Amino acid sequence: MAQQPARPMTQGPSSSAGSPEAGGPETGGPAAASSATASSATAGSATASSVAGMATTVRTNAAAAKAATRDYRLDFFRGLALVFIFIDHIPDNIVSFFTLRSFAFCDAAEVFIFISGYTAALAYAPVFGREGTAMGVARIYRRVWQLYVAHLCLFMIFTAEVAYTLKYLQNPLFADELQVGDYLQNQGETFIRVLLLQFQPSLLNILPLYILLLLALPPLILLIRRHILLGLVPSAALYLAANLLGWNLPGFPEGRWWFFNPLSWQFLFTIGVTLGFVRSLGGRWLRSIPGLPVVAAIIVVAAGALQFAWILHEPFNLIPYYLPLPDPWLDKTMLPPARLVSLLALAVVVGAYVPRDARFMKSTAGWVIVLCGQNSLEVFCLGILLSVLANFVLSLAGYGLFDQFLVNLGGLAIMFAFGLLLAWFKAGGRLPAAPRPENAS
Repeated sequence: MAQQPARPMTQGPSSSAGSPEAGGPETGGPAAASSATASSATAGSATASSVAGMATTVRTNAAAAKAATRDYRLDFFRGLALVFIFIDHIPDNIVSFFTLRSFAFCDAAEVFIFISGYTAALAYAPVFGREGTAMGVARIYRRVWQLYVAHLCLFMIFTAEVAYTLKYLQNPLFADELQVGDYLQNQGETFIRVLLLQFQPSLLNILPLYILLLLALPPLILLIRRHILLGLVPSAALYLAANLLGWNLPGFPEGRWWFFNPLSWQFLFTIGVTLGFVRSLGGRWLRSIPGLPVVAAIIVVAAGALQFAWILHEPFNLIPYYLPLPDPWLDKTMLPPARLVSLLALAVVVGAYVPRDARFMKSTAGWVIVLCGQNSLEVFCLGILLSVLANFVLSLAGYGLFDQFLVNLGGLAIMFAFGLLLAWFKAGGRLPAAPRPENAS
């Protein structure tokens, strides 16, 4: 509940502190001076208490208003994507049979980029109109710098973790698996390529993509502020050219390319930014298209059935391999239409059929995932390091079913505890509570 402002202490006409009979200011004696000083101090303290109470009330009401308008579905599914990324990054992980990639043509990476574009528009597009273009660009590039520093720190800890593991396991294949052998053998030139975002070891390729996409966000916002097609049409043209002509950005060493092709993935990010921009203006034009949620639901079910059948066909040959698609149709690097449509269909289904005040998001487990989603950068970085550690532990302990479940549960527990700690710290020493049904919208 909002804290009520403290009421200043006032003295009425019959107050003894100000009357001549009690030696008040009117008497002019030493007692009067002492009483006046005490009275002034009391009044000043009361006024300060009142101001502090009013400030607290304003902050509490502002926080409540922000919570009432926040769409916690974005936080929840971004947090769930972080969980899936951790699980999927553990090699030969039996638990990964239950993540998104087993039930759709896309996986957690597409969810992460789409939601990042959507929330970036919600956060930064209004700044361009409220505070001007210069401030909007400055805020975006401040976030780019934070991501860049986080990526470099993550890279250093990641390579140290891998180097120690190599020394302990005496297995050079571990470095090849995580694609850090070039850095360990030639650190000088390779680190320059790290600074240029060209050298991307395994598991460390999504942050460079996000950094590049945010670098292009200011002109994209300026275009869609004029008309959304000014941003969507060039982005779609670049996406088609990249897929049809095989365009990509060069990586390092020579002959290696970006794992997440920015020329293709920018289209998914642009779609997210466009939808977020429309939502920031109060529009909901996607839901106004007749029959779209039904068509999206059919796509989700069909893609899920096919993908799950393909996944089960590997360990169980009795499961038929229905409608096999060519590998390029599902290539993660180029983000082909099958993956793109699968993700967009999921987004429409969630937007149409999952209410903003869904109970599962306000349950204990759901709210923990929401808080992790609200601190996505820090939790993501920790999840990457934990997935390498999990690989190391399972290499020593074996990939038994019990060991895998134990390692997964341990890693998720650490991620959830870290997310709760960050939420507690950002809230000033208290854990944010899930919104009540009447406050959700």
